[in-house]
Amino acid sequence: MIRTLLRVLGPKYAPPVRRTIVLMTVAAVLEGLSYALLVPVLRGLFGDDPGEARPWLFAFGGAIAVYAVVRYLGDLAGFRAGTTLLHGMYHRLGDHLAKLPVGWYTSRRVGEVSVLASQGVLRSMGVIAHLLGPFISASATPLTIVAVILVFNRQLGSAALVAVPVVLLVQAWAGRSMASTDTERAERDHESSARVIEFVKAQPVLRAGGRTAERFTLLDDSLRDVERTARRSVFSALPGAVGLSVTVQAVFTGILVLGAYLALGGSIGAAEVLTILVLAARCADPLLSLAEFGGQIRGAKAELLRLQAVLETEPLPEPARPISPARNDISFEDVRFAHGDRQVMDGVSVAVPEGRRLAVVGPSGSGKSTLLQLLARFYDVDGGAVRVGGVDVRDIGAEALMERFAIVFQDVYLFDGTIEENIRLGRPGASEADLREAASAAGLDEVIARLPGGWDANVGEGGALLSGGERQRVSIARALLKDAPIVLLDEVTSALDPVNEAVVHEGIERLMAGRTVVMVAHRMRTVQRADRVVFLDRQGIREEGTHEELLRLGGRYAEFWAVSAPVG
Repeated sequence: MIRTLLRVLGPKYAPPVRRTIVLMTVAAVLEGLSYALLVPVLRGLFGDDPGEARPWLFAFGGAIAVYAVVRYLGDLAGFRAGTTLLHGMYHRLGDHLAKLPVGWYTSRRVGEVSVLASQGVLRSMGVIAHLLGPFISASATPLTIVAVILVFNRQLGSAALVAVPVVLLVQAWAGRSMASTDTERAERDHESSARVIEFVKAQPVLRAGGRTAERFTLLDDSLRDVERTARRSVFSALPGAVGLSVTVQAVFTGILVLGAYLALGGSIGAAEVLTILVLAARCADPLLSLAEFGGQIRGAKAELLRLQAVLETEPLPEPARPISPARNDISFEDVRFAHGDRQVMDGVSVAVPEGRRLAVVGPSGSGKSTLLQLLARFYDVDGGAVRVGGVDVRDIGAEALMERFAIVFQDVYLFDGTIEENIRLGRPGASEADLREAASAAGLDEVIARLPGGWDANVGEGGALLSGGERQRVSIARALLKDAPIVLLDEVTSALDPVNEAVVHEGIERLMAGRTVVMVAHRMRTVQRADRVVFLDRQGIREEGTHEELLRLGGRYAEFWAVSAPVG
């Protein structure tokens, strides 16, 4: 577990933890060595002159004081390292997540990362502050005490030494027996949490359809699985815990019997036997606590492994010598791309001259949005090339590439802040005049005038306090403020009502003016204004031309237009 922790921390954050581990180990060894002074103390107390124990008592007290100081420093270092590294790991995780391709963030991964960034990092870094010291003490102190016993009596020390691998084997067996159920329990917990969230979110639909009982059954089944897994986890932990307790007690009993035998034979004094029994008893408590630490350590290790998996995910490679394109034309050259086992594109080629508009039309699942994602380098192509200004996007630095794009998605995400703060994300250093001009061009004036607080109105997490059309206007204002030379539009108006659609279209027209544009659309109103249209399906580009040319062709696009075109 400690090796995993140090790997996750990396070269920047691992050294202070190593120093903390050394300090905690020294404290644990000092604790064990201090108990060696009990031998002369008890020998003096049980001898002819109990006063002989006085100097040894002072020595024992001094040793305990030294141990207490070192233990305090070790625990303090653990807490400080834990809190410092917690802050550092959040930064490391955040910096790494910012480098990963946007395509990596599937809905499943977003959920996993959100849990990892909240509970996972806190739990794994809590190991340093709360678990590392007791774990090292429970491991190192008994071993030191065994060495002390071995020094004072070879026979009893050898018996204690033989017991060490036995205890370790029992502890390892107990851990393995519980590891499988720990994994299953974590999976069931995640599944039940997802079912609860799904049940709550689906209430309007379920009640409208009168199917709440059916959904209760699904949730109940999930919770019953959690209960069964928890029961199996308890039963799987029981043999290990009992086995470890019985083993420790058996070892103590064996040492007691051997000590009594040696004392009766005159090989050792009663004071020494008593002292060694006290030392052996002192070993028992930390050894038994290892069973308690086992579950916490496995849980923390599981979180560390998940954290390590994310941190070891390779970002898209950055060019050694980035090239800055002089133009803003776009070309897809024999592009091939597979998403998992599904081939999304196979030999797609299309070009968009600078300042022109390309509309991408086709059925769902044909790869329209993927075309935009490859252009913005959310993913890297498997074959062929995507170029901006004649330069492969893989040869342009990620930051420089994104500066060239203004992207407006169908699903707009706004941060929990004011309208002004969300618009300023497009260009944080923009002047007040530029900000107002962008908002006005996006049709936000009447929204801002209507909302309590105006520009300072809070939009809520994800923009929940605004309607879909209002969120889309903020997104367009943000893109206008950015003033990038290339605009990517992904089904911007597909879910808007007619009033908002009209306003958004006006903002989109202002955004597209004079820029290179690639737009994905289901509604055909915007397509008519494109300089070129491609019809895409799962076999690739089936038709290409202007809107009028494709209508005269009477092919797939014409059929699509007949179904999707506005009436009147």
